[in-house]
Amino acid sequence: MPADSSTRPGPWLVAIALATIATLAAVTVTGDWGSLPHYGAVLIGLVLLITACITVWFAHRARPRLVALWFTALAVYLAQIATGGLVRLAEDATWASTLHLVAGAGAMLMTVLATVETITPQRLRRPQLAAPRWRDYITLTKPRIMVLLLLTAVGGMFVGAQGVPELGLLFAMLGGLALACGGASALNHVLDRDIDLYMKRTDKRPVATGRIAVSNALEFGLALSAFSFVILASFTNVLTATLAVFGGLFYVLVYTRWLKRTTPQNIVIGGAAGAIPPVVGYAAATGNLALPALFLFLIVFVWTPPHFWALALLIKREYAAAGVPMLPVVKGDAETARAIFKYSLVMVPVTLLPVLTGTLEWLYLVVALVLGAVFLMLSVRLLQQLTPQRSRRLFTYSLAYLALLFVAMAIDPIILA
Repeated sequence: MPADSSTRPGPWLVAIALATIATLAAVTVTGDWGSLPHYGAVLIGLVLLITACITVWFAHRARPRLVALWFTALAVYLAQIATGGLVRLAEDATWASTLHLVAGAGAMLMTVLATVETITPQRLRRPQLAAPRWRDYITLTKPRIMVLLLLTAVGGMFVGAQGVPELGLLFAMLGGLALACGGASALNHVLDRDIDLYMKRTDKRPVATGRIAVSNALEFGLALSAFSFVILASFTNVLTATLAVFGGLFYVLVYTRWLKRTTPQNIVIGGAAGAIPPVVGYAAATGNLALPALFLFLIVFVWTPPHFWALALLIKREYAAAGVPMLPVVKGDAETARAIFKYSLVMVPVTLLPVLTGTLEWLYLVVALVLGAVFLMLSVRLLQQLTPQRSRRLFTYSLAYLALLFVAMAIDPIILA
């Protein structure tokens, strides 16, 4: 994506810069506190610096001095990490400790200089765009989609805790995951801005219409993703933070950037991104990944194709105009209806896996069977008669289906404890 020389760095890059300075200060302060706090601060500082470098490279490449300062700060910080390892190998020898301190001071200095350059006004070649409304930034996060993703994460956390999880941990997970989902969605707006204009449901999006500059949307998405890692790594665990970031990267780079425009199986493989949130919730509660986490992943993974294909049947002409090879565009409506039915047949038994292994009990089993029977009935009706009304009914029900299924997951271990 080309850099946008018409806009100066916005508040999101400034926020990343200030957070980086604070984190590098924490790295210094925690040096004598023991390995866990110190290494956690080191990791967070690395993530923030990498985010800053990615942001300036893609959004502000027209300012070479800014790019050079941030990349130099990252290079010096990596040297600081390397010399920290040298201190351990040299058994705290004075010369190694001195090198480590010098590298740390250099990393802080370069980060401060990069921050100053970030906030320094620059003469622009073209007029600034009008400041976007706060509602436009909320739109970038796709809040309606986020709600369902967060609900599945809560269900996963209740399953992991086998009851009500610690509330502080729950809110930290929700806050961090919301930032991860919002950041990935904002980056999706950036990458899809060329095709969004061809589709009625997306042609008013703020990046596609120019209400938010590409560089500002990019900064916003990357900042939310970085702060997601900071919150989750600080208040839950590094595994949870890593899973959330991985899910966002998969959605942006694998699905949006690659699969969506190249194969009718895009949503089959790309559905893995939407299946990560319940695993994030499970990891936040347990600190590890076990068989139940895999089942949670599989449930959302096999639910995604029939859910999304029902929508694709309704807007296949828009996908065709945008050049997106969704299944109805490539294979036709009848083949799509058959695929929906086949995936529905697989989905229902998959939802029963947590019961077969004893993770959940009869309450969830009853709900899963009833909800699954309705899903299968709607998919059969669609197969018998392909109409927009039946596609819309299946699509709408699929949203309620997943929400109610994960609510049942959360309630089952509480009631039957």
